[in-house]
Amino acid sequence: MLADLPSSWFLAAVPALAFLWWLTAGTSRADRSGLPLPPGPPRLPIIGNALDVPTKNMEATFRAMNEQYGDVVYLDALGQPMIVLGSHEAAVDLLEKRSANYSDRSISTMAKLCGLDWVLTLINYGPWWRRHRRTFHQFFNAAAVQEYQPSQRREAHKFVLRLIEKPKDFVHHIRHLFGSTIMRLTYGIEVDEPGNESYLATVEEALAIFSAATVPGKYLVETFLVLRHVPTWFPFARFKREARAWRDVPMEVLHRPWEVALSAMKEGTAPPSMAATLVESLSRLPPDAVKDEEAVAKQTTAVVYGAGADTTLSTVQTFFLAMASNPDVQKKAQAELDAVIGPTRLPDFADQDSLPYIGVLIKELLRWRSVVPLGIPHRSLEEDEYRGYRIPKGSIVISNIWAYSRDPSVYPDPEAFMPERFLKDGKLNPDVRDSATIAFGYGRRICPGRHFAEASLFVIVTTVLHTLSISAPLGEDGRPVRLEGKMTHGILSYPEPFECVIEPRSRAAETLIRTSCLE
Repeated sequence: MLADLPSSWFLAAVPALAFLWWLTAGTSRADRSGLPLPPGPPRLPIIGNALDVPTKNMEATFRAMNEQYGDVVYLDALGQPMIVLGSHEAAVDLLEKRSANYSDRSISTMAKLCGLDWVLTLINYGPWWRRHRRTFHQFFNAAAVQEYQPSQRREAHKFVLRLIEKPKDFVHHIRHLFGSTIMRLTYGIEVDEPGNESYLATVEEALAIFSAATVPGKYLVETFLVLRHVPTWFPFARFKREARAWRDVPMEVLHRPWEVALSAMKEGTAPPSMAATLVESLSRLPPDAVKDEEAVAKQTTAVVYGAGADTTLSTVQTFFLAMASNPDVQKKAQAELDAVIGPTRLPDFADQDSLPYIGVLIKELLRWRSVVPLGIPHRSLEEDEYRGYRIPKGSIVISNIWAYSRDPSVYPDPEAFMPERFLKDGKLNPDVRDSATIAFGYGRRICPGRHFAEASLFVIVTTVLHTLSISAPLGEDGRPVRLEGKMTHGILSYPEPFECVIEPRSRAAETLIRTSCLE
């Protein structure tokens, strides 16, 4: 919580900060229901549980709290109530079954300072959010994403060809894969054309800023809003210096590709795209409605550009890590592909129902390494009662997706990569919780791009496994190196850098890919 602040400054400033909180907090959160708050660590005077809110290894620390105090833990971080949900069941009860009350977001001052307040994920629940969500859904509902299959398939084939030619650059190729697909769909921009690859670097930097700026409890200004007004040289103002250094990047993501798409439309050279469709719809609106709808269109398109170009990337990196670390799993998946697809063609979306092992392999990828380990915190709009406890109005509610995916009562031996845990008699086992019900979030804030993400994972995983072999590098002793599989920390999490060996399975497989990319 207090990462902005040296401990000596904090101890000296506690009385002043407490007074500032009193000024900014408004009305008291006094208990009028007679119900107790959920259990949690003992609270100190004035600062409450500020020192208990972790800034590192958050998911494991929160899991330990839930193990000690129960499924619903209460923290008071300098007056900000926080609820840590320790199970998938509790998350469903509140965030889905009571989604009307738990679909809000905490107003992030740091996000505003960084120029991120237009991002759909962070917009407060209400009419403005619904307009953005409706626009997103128009292009990425389950039926709409089927139109993108030819583009996804083509990019998957080009991705494999790049892996064959430069296998050591596989992470760069993954970024290029998603970036090129999304840029074409959203703006009609071809990343492979000279000068356009910078879009990928920009969105990568913007996602890193998003991940760093939105960690719960990291910045003191989120609690003491008055700190927004301190000068940048002030001892408490590291957040302000960081925000000033970061702001230009999200603004470029928002404005630059949209303006390029508009320019192409004016010149009559724009290919079909999400931006082109939205701009055309704007032309049919009355003049007084254009300004707001253009803002919605521009912001939603930029969200697709950012999230689509980067977040599924983490799961594809995890796929390479899992295959290099688990050769037996890779062999089983390839045996299924060989039996169903055969040596004379490449997998396609129509094969999905015939590839049950591939399906559960993807479910295990989503479970094994969480892309958003703590989800994006929700916020309660009104006071509530749950399991006999009082949930205060304005509580930040955290769903520990990382912990849910490691619940040993649901997923035995959770650190092992075992797709078989989702199978029974060769078919999907309905008695095992689908990892997708955890990985994409809860309620009305569930990831709106999940259908596109799952389709992308299917065509990438099948195409790669049907044509390539992935293994761990050999050490000096001639044995495969053990890959650590550690993840980065932040709102978004990625595998830390690792090496793997990527080779064509056969000359025939390589020929299939090269032929497809020439067509």
